[in-house]
Amino acid sequence: MAVITFSDLHTEAGLRFLESFLSGKTYISGNQITKDDVKVYAAVLEKPNADLYPSASKWYDCVASKLATSFPGKAAGVRISAQAPSAEAALVNGAVNGVTNGVAKEDAADEDDDLDLFGDETEEEKKAAEARDQAKASTKKKESGKSSVLMDVKPWDDETDMKKLEEAVRSVEMEGLLWGASKLVPVGYGIKKLTIMMTIVDDLVSVDTLIEERLTVEPINEYVQSCDIVAFNKI
Repeated sequence: MAVITFSDLHTEAGLRFLESFLSGKTYISGNQITKDDVKVYAAVLEKPNADLYPSASKWYDCVASKLATSFPGKAAGVRISAQAPSAEAALVNGAVNGVTNGVAKEDAADEDDDLDLFGDETEEEKKAAEARDQAKASTKKKESGKSSVLMDVKPWDDETDMKKLEEAVRSVEMEGLLWGASKLVPVGYGIKKLTIMMTIVDDLVSVDTLIEERLTVEPINEYVQSCDIVAFNKI
């Protein structure tokens, strides 16, 4: 089964790709709602504008109305990626009736190594090269990437106060952690889960540590049963 990659569904580019993919379709995979739809639905922060993305908007309403506790199959047909599938988007915009295989675009960046091709290096040249290497290493240490993370936070039951749950989650403060948009998503039997975005500095915040040592321990575990990462995109 081919796997389609949806990227950055909280951006206009991501929604345009979703709109192109859903053109002429009712669901992500096949003729009935599956966990593929649920996974992509969770990554879309709000209903797409019906004027700009009519197919995506119709699909969003359809999934929202049919959410239940279980769906046929596993979410094996999609994944959320940090890289925009530009080549796939071009194929979809041309005319795609099924799922196409992802095409990765490789960027090759060659660095000059300041090699002396015509003779041995002098002591001064060696010292200068060492100084350049040390400067490069120092610069790399200072650089720190960021990631955009979409997380599901699940309550204990339908009696959990979801407003207090979200307040408890947002009360967690860490250097390099910034909470973003959120929404409540029904999962069945009157239970809703909190889907929330966050931006982290990779060198400062470990998502596993955040969940295990902050979000699922006292006092927050009074409201939070578990946390799942839905999407993890490098910025």
